[in-house]
Amino acid sequence: MYQLAFALMVLGALNWLLVGLFQYDLVAAIFGGSDSILSRIIYSLVGVAGIYGLYRLFTGEPAMEMRETE
Repeated sequence: MYQLAFALMVLGALNWLLVGLFQYDLVAAIFGGSDSILSRIIYSLVGVAGIYGLYRLFTGEPAMEMRETE
């Protein structure tokens, strides 16, 4: 679960990098504009992944790799 959330967070970060540097929204370009339902779903999934990442950060939940070595 965390790997998927992390991948979505990276996708969101790269998209914002492109928006900031080049005013190019990759998600909107791929899925038919920022108002399309697919783009809105992707934006929502990235947002949920970010909230999950914050939860993991502040609860101190150990990463899976750390749990396997304990």
